[in-house]
Amino acid sequence: MRFDVVTLFPDFFTSALASGLLGKALAKTIASVHLVNPRDFATDKHRRADDEPYGGGAGMVMKPEPIFAAVESVPVLPRREVIYLTPQGEPMRQKLFRELVRDFEQLVLLCGHYEGVDERVMNLVTREVSLGDFVLTGGEIPALALIDGVVRLLPGTLGNAESLICESFESDLLDYPHYTRPPVFRGWEVPPVLLSGHHGQIARWRREQQLLRTRQRRPDLLPEAERGSSGFGE
Repeated sequence: MRFDVVTLFPDFFTSALASGLLGKALAKTIASVHLVNPRDFATDKHRRADDEPYGGGAGMVMKPEPIFAAVESVPVLPRREVIYLTPQGEPMRQKLFRELVRDFEQLVLLCGHYEGVDERVMNLVTREVSLGDFVLTGGEIPALALIDGVVRLLPGTLGNAESLICESFESDLLDYPHYTRPPVFRGWEVPPVLLSGHHGQIARWRREQQLLRTRQRRPDLLPEAERGSSGFGE
């Protein structure tokens, strides 16, 4: 998977892209991230990538020429999506990450700033994506979240592929509680079933916990018929 990130602040990504599982995946060339600064394509002596909005109003707007030139400077792979990170886009969900991994080999990520981008830039865009119903200073944090969410689904990123199956949102349920040593910490004990060695009982307990947590914390994820009951005879 190839990522081309159009950003005014490429240094923002430096540390994150070299850290943790994401850094290891990039080092193993499971994916690649290329940072493109639209300011490098500005034609005036001040390398301006923004200007005042027509019609007046607060703030500045990112100019179309540098963004078009930045996007047109990167290679075009056959299965490509150009994504604009904006609060107006579709919510960033696990289902979206799975779709991007399945359907595309190149993701071009446009990071907006100020009051956003000139509307004509939308002629480049094939999808708008939002990190949530709030406004940030720019699109870099959402872009990094999308890169991380997609890369971790690529084969070879996680040492144990089973981790992709038994976790929040992969089955439309939240994850079950996890415990490790010691068996007792400050009076809090690990549930006895996890120490039993009985795999069938452990699997049932984990499923029950997934349903319970989802019903308590995110009932919107459950089918309507299950929202009023735990799904395990409660």
